[in-house]
Amino acid sequence: MRFSFRDLVALMMLGFFTLAAWGAEAAPPVRIGVLAWQGLEEAEIRWSSLMNQLQDRLPGRTLALRHFDVAGMAAALSAGELDFVVTNPGHYVFLEAESGVSRIATLVADASTDPAHVVGSAVVVLDERRDIAGLADLKGRTLAAVSTDAFGGYQVMWAELRRLGLDPEQGQPRPMLTGFPMSKVVEAVLNGDADAGVLRACLLERLEQEGALRPGQLRVLSPRSGMSRCRVSSRLYPGWAFAAARPTPPALSRDVLVALLSLSPDAAGQSWSVPADYHPVHELLQELQIGPYAFLRETAWPSLWERYWPWVCGLVLTLLAWGAYTLHVEHLVQRRTRELTQAMEARQRLEVQVREGQQQMDHLSRLSILGELSGTLAHELNQPLAAIGNYARSLLRRQDSGSLAPAALRQAAEEIASESERAAGILGGIRAFARKRNRVREAHDPAALVREASRLLAGMLPGVPGVMLRQGAGATGLQVWVDPLQAQQVLLNLFKNAWDAQQAVGCDLPIEVDLSREGARCIVAVRDHGPGLSPELQARLFEAFFTTKPDGLGLGLSICKTIIEAHGGEIAASEAQPGPGLVIRFTLPLVDGAPPPPERVHDSLP
Repeated sequence: MRFSFRDLVALMMLGFFTLAAWGAEAAPPVRIGVLAWQGLEEAEIRWSSLMNQLQDRLPGRTLALRHFDVAGMAAALSAGELDFVVTNPGHYVFLEAESGVSRIATLVADASTDPAHVVGSAVVVLDERRDIAGLADLKGRTLAAVSTDAFGGYQVMWAELRRLGLDPEQGQPRPMLTGFPMSKVVEAVLNGDADAGVLRACLLERLEQEGALRPGQLRVLSPRSGMSRCRVSSRLYPGWAFAAARPTPPALSRDVLVALLSLSPDAAGQSWSVPADYHPVHELLQELQIGPYAFLRETAWPSLWERYWPWVCGLVLTLLAWGAYTLHVEHLVQRRTRELTQAMEARQRLEVQVREGQQQMDHLSRLSILGELSGTLAHELNQPLAAIGNYARSLLRRQDSGSLAPAALRQAAEEIASESERAAGILGGIRAFARKRNRVREAHDPAALVREASRLLAGMLPGVPGVMLRQGAGATGLQVWVDPLQAQQVLLNLFKNAWDAQQAVGCDLPIEVDLSREGARCIVAVRDHGPGLSPELQARLFEAFFTTKPDGLGLGLSICKTIIEAHGGEIAASEAQPGPGLVIRFTLPLVDGAPPPPERVHDSLP
């Protein structure tokens, strides 16, 4: 069968579009669901700015925003249709128990707000209703709320009223559910359909600011002073949670967390912080016996009596069997409560460890690297600038003395041009190290990479000891597949750690670097003469947020591990022999005519 040139072109275009479609399928969109507590329109306006900022910080990924009510979000998670959810703290605790979501960030009102004290409720009445002065006066009244599932719009105030001896479940006050959006609660109070209404904290101030309400038209009952920048009638609980679904890959969760923490506050001053402690939310839901603690309500004595009284009255002979069944149920309740308490204590210990590590994290670590590079700039530019000044002064002196020959003028001009090019090259190298760019894989001499990293270290940290490079048998002339800037980042981090370790014991010996070959890999070993580490600390050395330095971030070695593994290598730590000291070894693939290995990690830098 013969093909024309046009047929061949058509086949090539078909193959190109097939590959493009396959590549698009290989990178599915990041699906984010948000709770639309003020309606779909308001939710679209509220969260579109966040999605746009996240999209800018997650290049190569497509974000898909979806809005749900409480039941719809739970159903979407069960069907595997969401990667992340943004919801209120009460709904998050429910989803955590039912769907296994895990929070990665907490919404705060402003930079000075404690993430653990953000969400609250305000009970409002018409200002002229002087017969209702406080929460205790709501007995026998009608209380409007959006839904019994609304955390800030009902459940928070339900708990507060129960602490005052009032219970909406018993009709004191009588609940009137308006449904979403929450503006219907305001309408019910204004129209006189309800005596009072429950609003989420700060919604009243926002409606007054937007002109939807006249200032002072609605009054907050029993306002708590010093609890919030807005008027509230309740205690405050952690802010909204940004949580990852159970099947979401950890690498994607890490990328989204880093992007969230780097976002600037929105127009309302809100921003994202590290996950807060949601234990107070668990206590509130347990007190109300709802959400994941609804089983406590089902196994309570009044519920058991209501369920089984026909059997007790009709079958007296089964009384002993019923008593045995009740004892069995009580045993199950105690066991489940004990297991739940143990799980909560374990989670609290884990959260304490995470907070201690995250308090040291600086989301502007890239700027920290640039700050250290400023030392390199000052050190390296000093020599060419001094040389340029010397040549220029030499020309002036010769001109003043009348001995300026054309040959000397030409030589001085050439030297000045050479030194200026050298200074420009130094600036270009630092800009290349700092700028954001696509990763590459090139063949490089590992010894040259070590020397360049040593030169950068000497510029960043004056007084640092030298780096002693040793190349074993067969290790000369090697070429490795590597991104040179990422390799320098790894070496600089290891050199800096080695110097810090030696400073701790007052040692000024050179940092030792050994290059050797093992099969198709090049082994790079960096040894310091510091105090060393115990096997327990070595086992956690490459964990994120773990550090042995008082002012460390706990990210350097974790990033080094990610970079080396992305290059197809491995990294590990061991005690120096003979000691004292620590040796960190990592491997890189040799060229040897083989193509560069595929990347196994999609992002290696914060």
